Amino acid sequence: MGPLFPAGILIAVVVFHATVVLSSFPATLHLERGVPASHKLKLSQLKERDRVRHSRMLQSSGGGVVDFPVQGTFDPFLVGLYYTRLQLGSPPRDFYVQIDTGSDVLWVSCSSCNGCPVSSGLHIPLNFFDPGSSPTASLISCSDQRCSLGLQSSDSVCAAQNNQCGYTFQYGDGSGTSGYYVSDLLHFDTILGGSVMKNSSAPIVFGCSTLQTGDLTKPDRAVDGIFGFGQQDMSVISQLASQGITPRVFSHCLKGDDSGGGILVLGEIVEPNIVYTPLVPSQPHYNLNLQSIYVNGQTLAIDPSVFATSSNQGTIIDSGTTLAYLTEAAYDPFISAITSTVSPSVSPYLSKGNQCYLTSSSINDVFPQVSLNFAGGTSMILIPQDYLIQQSSINGAALWCVGFQKIQGQEITILGDLVLKDKIFVYDIAGQRIGWANYDSHHATHLELCFTVRRSFWSIFQATGRAMQYYCFGCIQLLSGVQLISECLFF
Repeated sequence: MGPLFPAGILIAVVVFHATVVLSSFPATLHLERGVPASHKLKLSQLKERDRVRHSRMLQSSGGGVVDFPVQGTFDPFLVGLYYTRLQLGSPPRDFYVQIDTGSDVLWVSCSSCNGCPVSSGLHIPLNFFDPGSSPTASLISCSDQRCSLGLQSSDSVCAAQNNQCGYTFQYGDGSGTSGYYVSDLLHFDTILGGSVMKNSSAPIVFGCSTLQTGDLTKPDRAVDGIFGFGQQDMSVISQLASQGITPRVFSHCLKGDDSGGGILVLGEIVEPNIVYTPLVPSQPHYNLNLQSIYVNGQTLAIDPSVFATSSNQGTIIDSGTTLAYLTEAAYDPFISAITSTVSPSVSPYLSKGNQCYLTSSSINDVFPQVSLNFAGGTSMILIPQDYLIQQSSINGAALWCVGFQKIQGQEITILGDLVLKDKIFVYDIAGQRIGWANYDSHHATHLELCFTVRRSFWSIFQATGRAMQYYCFGCIQLLSGVQLISECLFF
């Protein structure tokens, strides 16, 4: 997406009672679906929801705002809205924030905010942070080194008249927020030696919003703020890593079934089938080198240069996008290959400009497998559920529509939740790579829900000579020498 994605809808948003393990150990976040499972949306609504997401791109001097053309009506927060609950300040207060991998800064509404919503259609209580009521809060001045870090990434601005480090984020849809930076405590639980240690905290810098405009003011989509999970120094994950509290890596697994939810971990999920591809260096987003696309094992006739990363093109992993989007040069060959490969029993059907298909069979039996092939020989295998969305039925036949959409006039490919769901994803910022492995939440047993989170445990084990217990997604990992035993806890 060229310039910087803003704080938009996210990705995976969670109810945050973070569990952070000392000595660079991760935090565990349990995701909640923001949409009742009974809600069903039309493809046009999903596309319009993504349009709002994509139009909320931070305007920067390095490039313009990329607008993604879409059609239809929308209710943008009925699908894909995940949120986390943070505790900030002294005494700790709860704040519900969207998690956004496309931006860096954590900001919440403040007591002096103009235009901030006071109620939410998500049925969550909204709070306002008051620095004056928290004895551990302090303002960030322009001379503070932490403000300088934000200046380098355009995440902060300085007002000469009051020496106050602030920010202004303006989004392409006309909404925006501005405010100033404060430092205060982020509260979480820590785990050491198998024991949960409550009331742990760490100082972080975050935004205190004094003004919101546009869609951010609407109560039906209101939360307390945005939790940026980007790569820059102002992000919370970078701040916690610099203090040695968490590694500079996070992971998630978003469930694709009707119950939704999932898990987000400040740490690395270790799973033997995870494959990695390098991040494109020096990019504000999680850009990957997509090199080719296979449909049913056949390479599509697409010039690889259309996937190359530059200021206005490339391939982005964005869990804040509901669908998936292909550059125009790749979209038509992709659709043609799907249509020519499906079983003769499938009837192509055009629905409001979207390529759809009517079938009475299981889509796994009549639609091809797709492979997205990245640098380093790494592939992401897509089953039909990863690129099709069921819309309705006609005369007893199910109507399945292609969830990949065309980006006209732009050379951007965006892999959103349609592709990311039911997979483990690891964002290894320190190692500048992203990894994934398929994970079928529809057929998983309880044992399959026990993931291992890799932590730097050897120094502690060697120092104590004791087995260390680590909790991960309701699992206990008993690490004793080279022996690893997994035991599930059913919460």
